[in-house]
Amino acid sequence: MIKLMGSLLILAGGVLIRQTRLAEYRRRLRTLTDLASSLRRMSDEIRTLRRPLPELMRYLSGACGPEAGTFFKEAAAQAERGEDLSEVWRHLARALPLSQRDRAVLEEIGGDLRGDATQLCGAAELASRALSKSRDELEEGRRAEEKRTTALSLSAALLLVILLI
Repeated sequence: MIKLMGSLLILAGGVLIRQTRLAEYRRRLRTLTDLASSLRRMSDEIRTLRRPLPELMRYLSGACGPEAGTFFKEAAAQAERGEDLSEVWRHLARALPLSQRDRAVLEEIGGDLRGDATQLCGAAELASRALSKSRDELEEGRRAEEKRTTALSLSAALLLVILLI
């Protein structure tokens, strides 16, 4: 009876590991999607409406998922308190659930926040394209990642069950 309970707990752990890994993958995909569309929208808004950046970022935070929304909301709040927006942007970008390459793309915009509107629009569009490309690559490998994660987590759990029995 104890071996049966232990086996069930191990299998449940394997399923939980699978679910956690896939949730992280979906979170990264959603964050890339939100950031790419928000940066595109930011570029359009700067060109047409000439809104101040903190106000624009607060607006963008409402149309995003939790990670990107928090990123824009925090950047706006800290900029309104008088902190250097470029440094704040870079610092907040490091905390996002993205790959190193995607974080670097996002951090690069930080330097352009001090420039003129044309420079910022160009940087935002370039970053949006790069993040969209990353999202597309991630989406292409989604099926394979799901299969790989499922196979690894469940086979490891089954191996432990076999060793237990």
